[in-house]
Amino acid sequence: METDSVLHHAEKLKEKSLYPQSLKLFKKAFQRYTKICDLKGMLHCILSRGDIYRMIGNFDLAAKSYSEAIELARKHRETIWVADARVGLGLSLRAQGKWKKAIKLVRESRKAYHKKGDREGLAFSLWAEAGALRIKGRIMEAIRTSNASLKIFKTLKDTQGIGFCLCSLGGASRVAGLYSDSLKYYTAANRLFSNIKDIFGIAYSYCGIGNAYRMKKDYKSALNNFKKAIRLYKKIGDRVSYSYTLWSLGTTYKMMGNFKKARDNFIRAMLLFKKTKDPRGMIYCKLGLGELDLLEGRKANAKRQLKAAFYEATANSFAVEKCHAGTIISFTNGKLDDRCYNSLGLKLKFQGLPFNIP
Repeated sequence: METDSVLHHAEKLKEKSLYPQSLKLFKKAFQRYTKICDLKGMLHCILSRGDIYRMIGNFDLAAKSYSEAIELARKHRETIWVADARVGLGLSLRAQGKWKKAIKLVRESRKAYHKKGDREGLAFSLWAEAGALRIKGRIMEAIRTSNASLKIFKTLKDTQGIGFCLCSLGGASRVAGLYSDSLKYYTAANRLFSNIKDIFGIAYSYCGIGNAYRMKKDYKSALNNFKKAIRLYKKIGDRVSYSYTLWSLGTTYKMMGNFKKARDNFIRAMLLFKKTKDPRGMIYCKLGLGELDLLEGRKANAKRQLKAAFYEATANSFAVEKCHAGTIISFTNGKLDDRCYNSLGLKLKFQGLPFNIP
């Protein structure tokens, strides 16, 4: 009972996005469950530990925890626990740009959820796959998959699940060029997360709202929302979403003509992306820095950054980022070619520099 109480307290702290405090208690509970050979208690702690490492951007430790959980659950033939851990591992790999492995793991889990009639697992796996499809560059498929997940979460009346699906739809809609839809989804998510006091969700949706305003060229509203997000990310120690918010800030300052602030934010974001081993984040920073070099007359530097972004996007099979890099390079060579956006089904057009990358 005392161990269950420690676990319950850890869960409460996790719900409040108090990750370091929560992690300590999950580790403590795990040791106690191990002593009494309580398999489900052990699995719960290992999975939660993986979730926390993933949320704060330590994807290697997250992957290690999820792999440990898969091994333990498989040994005891706990199918749903294996499926849950596989989705977690998929999300960790997705965050490091390994979308092929992520999609494979998530789809394997979905089969298990379907077989067991686990609708919550089904909805979660669809949401996870939608994010991986977005990284692959299949934006319209990501929107359809997010909507399928949202439908199930609504029938389950799962507020948090609904909120994250709305964020997923907001992000994919922005990349598709549907900026009003993006703002609508993120605003609805922010309202839901505020109602249940989910700090991470509130911060994440503020960042999305900021990016939607940025695409609508309302830079003042964009900055206000990014600052709200940053304040919360710092509070909970999230390096992942924080680094993308820094990139968003940099892009906003770039569009406003404040190149010094833009460069500072791109460099700060890049250092964090290196720590979290996120190649996609690195590509966006290289694109931003390359653009700034072009705008400030350092053409040789710009070409080096842009080519690096293009080759890295190609190597990782990131279709959207490859398209951004290729389009800017074609513009610098005097032969603009942005047809790749149409081929990806996106309503985007290149309108010269500075480029407001969605």
